[in-house]
Amino acid sequence: MEQALLAIILHAHLPFVRHPEYDEFLEEDWLFEAVTECYLPLLSILETCANDGIPARITIGFTPTLCEMLSDPLLQRRYVRHVERLIELADKEVHRTRGERTHDAARMYAEQFSAARDLFDRRGRNLINAFRALQDAGVIDIITSAATHALLPLITRREARRAQIEVGRRNYQKHFGRSPRGSWLPECAYEQGIDELLKEARIDYFIADAPAVMFGEPRPRSGIYAPVITPSGVAAFARDLKSSEQIWSADRGYPGDPDYREFYRDLGFDADYEYIRPFLHGDGVRRNTGIKYHRVTGTLDLGKKDLYVPAIATEKAALHAADFVTKRNEQAQQLRSLIDRTPIIVSPFDAELFGHWWYEGPQFLERLFQIAHRNQSKIKLATPLDYLSEFSANQEQELSASSWGDEGYYRVWINGKTEWLYKHQHIAEDRMIDLAREYADARGLKKRALNQAARELMLAESSDWAFIITSGTSPQYATKRFRDHIHRFSKLHEMITANQIDEYWLSDIEGRDSLFQEIEYTVYS
Repeated sequence: MEQALLAIILHAHLPFVRHPEYDEFLEEDWLFEAVTECYLPLLSILETCANDGIPARITIGFTPTLCEMLSDPLLQRRYVRHVERLIELADKEVHRTRGERTHDAARMYAEQFSAARDLFDRRGRNLINAFRALQDAGVIDIITSAATHALLPLITRREARRAQIEVGRRNYQKHFGRSPRGSWLPECAYEQGIDELLKEARIDYFIADAPAVMFGEPRPRSGIYAPVITPSGVAAFARDLKSSEQIWSADRGYPGDPDYREFYRDLGFDADYEYIRPFLHGDGVRRNTGIKYHRVTGTLDLGKKDLYVPAIATEKAALHAADFVTKRNEQAQQLRSLIDRTPIIVSPFDAELFGHWWYEGPQFLERLFQIAHRNQSKIKLATPLDYLSEFSANQEQELSASSWGDEGYYRVWINGKTEWLYKHQHIAEDRMIDLAREYADARGLKKRALNQAARELMLAESSDWAFIITSGTSPQYATKRFRDHIHRFSKLHEMITANQIDEYWLSDIEGRDSLFQEIEYTVYS
């Protein structure tokens, strides 16, 4: 009998980036890279395991914004164009590198890109439907999140928090044909009262960071190795720090191994400009292509990195998967002497880590599933729902406010660089609630405008803009996106209250910010 359950939870999320007004847009590559390097490899692994009778019981959270992008015909067509350009480049690289040490890597990329295009086409270009089929077959559990990944504690009005949760629930039902049972709170950010809104949305459980449970009242009898039940009756599963650190830690985590692929050195910057120019965007600016020929090596300048050897990296991924299971076995043995029931070790990660940031991550997961299936371990892969079905009685607790951001609270999203966002956001939230109440029975053009106002507010509330500004990755883009959505909301507010709606302008922004076609603005009332 297993001594512990291991719940691997992958949080798949990207902000809503869709720009039909341009033929190509750099930030749309965020989605295309994740599809090629993360979502398609993960889908392939899960389908292979299912066909081979290997139970890969994991939980995947698809945020509503990601669901909308993966289901969007425009972005699907653009992805095909993107991956076909990669195939052309990789084929040229296979010929160029003949007789060179980078040839094996070039062949690997050519095979990967072709496989990605083929699998994408075989699954009807809609990956959400493909993952839905896996859930319907009982292979995985899929959970939801707030509509646009808004940091809920930084929304001041209860009605606006509820709208984020409820729109997320309805969007999940549209894409997956059932009601969600679990939710990933954006950035694992929690404070008292959020559980009540989850209960209203008929959510059974959510994922929290360890401090939320460890510093809750009363202290948890089983630590973070059993869920606690909030005052509203929703279960909270806390992140295990030991297993997370083995993968997340910049110093000790597996992805930093010298033999793994170096993320930050790319052919788009290494190649001769005239050679790479046909594979860049129309502006001709160098960018990442996804073809990378160097390995982590160590703490060296990028120019001094050694060449990447795929076969060695694959072997290392298998060794690390075995090491991960071994350490979970040891952890399980220790926990069983301390806890009066089977403990659950909850290991949540950003899905994009596996394949995008850590190229060998999908190989690590596949090997982990195989090892766990051989019954050579004391752990069993399971989901939070599996646990709740076996252990229905759990300790009640009032959780502490926390997030999984740096230092455990909200500083990553509200600080000297970002505090200005929230003044505008909170004014817009107040106005949206007033609009929903004043125009409770709107029809026709006014209803369209009210629904679009709700979309624009939710897009402005996305936690991604503050995160990007704080991290400095694309601060100009994030700032512009926030300002654009606030401006559009404000203009809609003026039009609605003055009863002078510009239908041409409204149609234009409906075509740009087209997510959540099922939205009802009355969710704010």
